[in-house]
Amino acid sequence: MSRRDSALLAEPPRPAQTPTIPAYLSETYTWAYLSKLGCAVFDRQPVVTAILWGNARRLIRSVTAELRPGWRVLQPACVYGTFSADVAATLGAAGHLDVSDIAPIQVSLTRRKLSDVPQASVELWDAAESGRGPYDAVTCFFLLHEVPEDYKGRIVDALLGSVRRGGKVVFVDYHRPSALHPLRPVMAGVFAALEPFATTLWAHEIRSYASESEGFAWRKETFFGGMYQKVVAERL
Repeated sequence: MSRRDSALLAEPPRPAQTPTIPAYLSETYTWAYLSKLGCAVFDRQPVVTAILWGNARRLIRSVTAELRPGWRVLQPACVYGTFSADVAATLGAAGHLDVSDIAPIQVSLTRRKLSDVPQASVELWDAAESGRGPYDAVTCFFLLHEVPEDYKGRIVDALLGSVRRGGKVVFVDYHRPSALHPLRPVMAGVFAALEPFATTLWAHEIRSYASESEGFAWRKETFFGGMYQKVVAERL
């Protein structure tokens, strides 16, 4: 296979039509993800670190530890801070990172951030739509807590369907903290005020959102007194 053919295979498919921003996103998260002010305020690594109570680097490292140089990886939503650049650096020049998002403003922002990273591309795509891959890995970083229950299931199924045999999907998101965690009531208040779809991750395992989970080996690790989780699903 020629180098040109390999490059063509690495390109993500284009959606049949431009995805529409769902109502839940515009109604709930315009302030955070769909406004220029929100992008300017939140797309700073110190802000991301503060939001995650000092755990951002630790959680990012937990993801990159699952990846290997030369892999082709899908990131199904843009992430504020350095996450995408860190993943791309882990994959190296021989790898490729496909970043996608349903919001044009997030795609434009991430394209600018990754403009000097040749092994990364950024496209408009709805994470709940199937048809991507096959990838060596998928990195789903703090996406599921931001979507309603029906979207959670659709996204998990789409991502599981996008990896090759032996490939893995890495989910990092919120998790129910231990009963005595001092920040548990604080996070409950944050979710009630700003993150209405997050509390279900305190009640349900990520695996439970998969309509067919048996074809994967699942493992789970928690961090910071149980406040965060990493769940890895590896296709058998």
